[in-house]
Amino acid sequence: MTIVSRFSSALRKSLPPRQLAAFVAIAIGLAWTGMGSQAAQGGSVVEVQLDQARTVSLPDNVKTLIIGNPVIADITTIKNGSTIIITGKGYGETNLIAMDAQGKVLAESTIRVIATRGKMLVQRGMERETYVCSPYCQPTLSLGDSPKYTGDVAAQIGTRNGLSVSGAAPIASK
Repeated sequence: MTIVSRFSSALRKSLPPRQLAAFVAIAIGLAWTGMGSQAAQGGSVVEVQLDQARTVSLPDNVKTLIIGNPVIADITTIKNGSTIIITGKGYGETNLIAMDAQGKVLAESTIRVIATRGKMLVQRGMERETYVCSPYCQPTLSLGDSPKYTGDVAAQIGTRNGLSVSGAAPIASK
């Protein structure tokens, strides 16, 4: 008799059927959520702030890099081949796999994109606005902002960028 079967036999004898069912459901749930987690499997977790970049060193002999969801994070390789830049593009988690020329996995990490520090959120009913405050608060674009606010800020940024590229003088206010 194996240790697992001895344990399950003892568990069946010691718990009433309803409690046993609840225990089994919880155990399966914990096992299921832990199965896909790289952190639970001993892989590293790399946190990157949204719209920020971070450098990461690669193991030797990496020939292929795979990012699970490029909507969440993007990778750029540096010419030396031993460093990549990870850019946070959307909130959430994805994975990064590094393989050698034969397809052997050399490393696997979880990439977690988190909110940028130093932001202030203003919630007005269902409308949300984001400001970066360092040290003065200025409007910025962020995932989850209301469409009107996003459009207004994007238009201002576009106008400002257009003026800087064309070299035109700013429009004087009356």
